[in-house]
Amino acid sequence: MKGLVFTEFMSLVESTWGEDMVDDLIDEVNPPSGGAYTTVATYTYEELVSLVSALSEKTGIPVPQLVHTFGRYLGPRFASKFPLFFTTSPDLFDLLKKIDNHIHVEVRKLYPDAELPHFSFEQSQPDLLTMHYRSSRHLGDLAHGLIEACAEYYQTPIHIERQQHACDDGAHETFQVRRL
Repeated sequence: MKGLVFTEFMSLVESTWGEDMVDDLIDEVNPPSGGAYTTVATYTYEELVSLVSALSEKTGIPVPQLVHTFGRYLGPRFASKFPLFFTTSPDLFDLLKKIDNHIHVEVRKLYPDAELPHFSFEQSQPDLLTMHYRSSRHLGDLAHGLIEACAEYYQTPIHIERQQHACDDGAHETFQVRRL
């Protein structure tokens, strides 16, 4: 996983629970990286899982809720760091439909080794977008939170129905995003 995910996760931890919690997590997990993260380096998914699990133990907040919260945190961070993706999309659905064919293409230009989730879309109605999420990692809760955060950016009230599918090689989930 790209270091940006780790630096943003640690930023969330520090802003929510303080610098001591960051130090406690690193001490407890003793990650292979030593906990010194940079945005351009690559770290293992297992390292992120260990950090989130340790945070869950320390806070009593379930892992899925923490990962969802992280997704919601990433929305405004991405809007600030990568404003062009947001300002060139007139609405939420336009942004979401650009994930694979535009946003991830640009990410791969910068980070050719990035392992990114795959999204496909169906839109049978103007106010309903069905997103199919596939990933070798189980981060559907992050995707869910990120979708909600992007909806807030566009000031678009939404309702999300989410369905998990059996999958042998990672995660496959469907998000039905309805504009209200």
